[in-house]
Amino acid sequence: MEQSLKGKVALVTGAGRGIGKAVALALANEGVTVGLLARTETDLKEVVGEIEERGGKGAYVAVDISSRDEVEQAVKKLTDELGATDILINNAGIGKFESLMEMDPDEWKRTIDVNLMGPYYITRAVLPQLIEKNRGDIINISSTNGLNGAATSSAYSASKFGLIGLTESLAQEVRRNNIRVTALAPSTVATELAIQSNLIAENNDEKYMQPEDIAEFIISQLKMNPRVYVKTASLLATNPF
Repeated sequence: MEQSLKGKVALVTGAGRGIGKAVALALANEGVTVGLLARTETDLKEVVGEIEERGGKGAYVAVDISSRDEVEQAVKKLTDELGATDILINNAGIGKFESLMEMDPDEWKRTIDVNLMGPYYITRAVLPQLIEKNRGDIINISSTNGLNGAATSSAYSASKFGLIGLTESLAQEVRRNNIRVTALAPSTVATELAIQSNLIAENNDEKYMQPEDIAEFIISQLKMNPRVYVKTASLLATNPF
């Protein structure tokens, strides 16, 4: 029997747009109180407004996910306002696609800082709450680039491979605490990042996965009986050709 999510508290990073926004709204529709984290305050305000229009409850903190101090302060603020976390969705990420020699080393490092260190910082801040509850869910949004490398994706792939490694290691550490830790590895999703990076041909986005598709999968996964967890799941567009 699937479990209800009503009354739970979730934190979602990168929640101002794209996958993060879709997940935040889907969680709110299930009666989850949602804490949103992202860099752009105007986007966060808009999403919280949508949640409240639907009768839900949300709060936000504008934060640079690659800053440990900012993340720890944000988690404290949201915990004080919303209560202890049950669900953490690590979605925030950036991507730039150039050859190893073309990409500026600072840009390469920035990709690692946001896509890998960011999830590490917020997971480390939230995990004690889940351990105290002796239950919870952490879902990390990786990528098919975290399963297979590709030319011009060295920084992005390194960050996403690393996120899967973090996920699988942490899962083994906290299974006895009834905490489920999952990595999702979708192929191209029709987000602003994908379009700006020329990963999707103009006016062809409907053939690709939508943020709402990922959100639907996450909701279904969270509702699974707590005795079962998904280790890693790769989601692909059926026919993007």
